[in-house]
Amino acid sequence: MDIDVLQKIPLFRGMTENEISALLKSLDAKKQNYKKNDLILHAGSKPGVIGIVLSGSVTILSDDIWGNRTILSHVEKDGIFAEAYALLEDVPMLVDVMANEGCSILMLKTKGILNSVVSQNSWDYKFLRNLLLISSKKNLNLSGRSFHTSPKTIRERVMSYLNTLSLQNDSSEFDIPFDRQQLADYLNLERSALSKELGKMQKEGIIETRKSHFKLLTP
Repeated sequence: MDIDVLQKIPLFRGMTENEISALLKSLDAKKQNYKKNDLILHAGSKPGVIGIVLSGSVTILSDDIWGNRTILSHVEKDGIFAEAYALLEDVPMLVDVMANEGCSILMLKTKGILNSVVSQNSWDYKFLRNLLLISSKKNLNLSGRSFHTSPKTIRERVMSYLNTLSLQNDSSEFDIPFDRQQLADYLNLERSALSKELGKMQKEGIIETRKSHFKLLTP
């Protein structure tokens, strides 16, 4: 495992090479490769691991028993997933984690990491601090999704989402992490209805878009 690469990942921020090496050994780190659409973790399981995306990206989604799919989030390179379920060991996952493309994932087994009152590991505090900061940011992003799906009209949902991406990128021009089907699933919309509305918005001079690239236009 290339420690220099891991030091650039937010979960390992502030750790020395020795601390990261000790962490990887203590948490039984394993690197695994997946192909596009491979299921990495599935709903109902209790995996007890935190996944770190070393390359590629993954999608967090929910498929109900009637075949309806909802996309909850998209995790890019250097991001993490399943951390809440890893720490709450007896809680089964309510979501699936799927490879969005070919990707490499580093799995860390976290069983018992919160049980020790006094730790002899110099990396414990740094690891948990980084994990808390990342989880807090992810919770903000997940709560933000409710703002995008609560409006009644398709246009209002699209504009809510694009406005948020514009603010996060500090630009009126940006790429989104979804293709059309994924964006429709994320906003709880039918793909055909979404595509039709995007076409209308382009004709009306509200946006310019090509594939995953968007530009917001102002009068």
